[in-house]
Amino acid sequence: MSFEETGGPEVLHLVDVPQPHAGPGQIRIAVRAAGVNPVDWKIRNGSTLRTIPVPLPHIPGLEAAGVVDEVGAGVEGVSVGDEVFGAAQNASAEYAVLDEWAPKPPELTWAQAAGLAMAVETAARGLDLLGITADQELGAGLEAAAGSEQGGSASAGTTLLVNGAAGGVGLAAVQLAQARGARVIGTASRDNQEYLRSLGVAATDYGPGLVDRVRALASDGVDAALAVSGEGALPDLITLTGSPDRVVSIGDATAADHGVRFTTGAEGRAFYSLREAATLAAAGRLTMPVARALPLAELGEAHRLSEAGHVRGKFVVVLD
Repeated sequence: MSFEETGGPEVLHLVDVPQPHAGPGQIRIAVRAAGVNPVDWKIRNGSTLRTIPVPLPHIPGLEAAGVVDEVGAGVEGVSVGDEVFGAAQNASAEYAVLDEWAPKPPELTWAQAAGLAMAVETAARGLDLLGITADQELGAGLEAAAGSEQGGSASAGTTLLVNGAAGGVGLAAVQLAQARGARVIGTASRDNQEYLRSLGVAATDYGPGLVDRVRALASDGVDAALAVSGEGALPDLITLTGSPDRVVSIGDATAADHGVRFTTGAEGRAFYSLREAATLAAAGRLTMPVARALPLAELGEAHRLSEAGHVRGKFVVVLD
């Protein structure tokens, strides 16, 4: 799917384009499913042109899962035929080039795996800035962590508040934080709170009265807060944590007005977390709900649904 001009979802069209090829340090996959993220439709409608300029025509999509069919120079540890998920270029297509990847756990469907990369990377970056980190080296250490109830013990005893915990990034954040040893409180709409509780999250409403509701759930206080979505909650998050230094925003562009760190992908990636996510998913400790999976030809509808917001998990498009 591609668009030649910015605009609404109707500018997306199925087109034939030359196949991409893996460059040095990259792999190419035959795409089985691709995730849909807010940045995709923001690029499509032109609202990010100043910060994320893209040449037109443009194929959207920054994450995918599929089968490796081409391995670039210098790449080791992956072979043609392997099933992987990761960060892609122009992922809403039959073939996509991946810059970073991890093995797809068999416990995840293609659709679930496709929606992991961007949510996990963004969530891990925010948690790292808040000091909620895994204390093991990646690899064998993470495998041990996945088998432990505390995971990364460096963050054991930390209470984290995630404002906007039911979307893709929010759900990745709460599950990674729990695996790293933190206790998590999450805000969400009433429809999504029971699901959060099933993950072990103390769930509550967002909006007015947040401070009192959270204090009722955390008698010992809140150590850190991650603002995932919306605007207006930062003053409450600062009150709850006691300092703007203990709050990180990925969804509220007014963060600087409150002395809060606002983090974007341009500040560096946390793609090591793909391996962390794969290990945890294989151990049954991390999943990504698929709000809806649509055929690639209906990518425009997936964009519309994503723009509407208030989703549990991720929208994805799938290919036969």
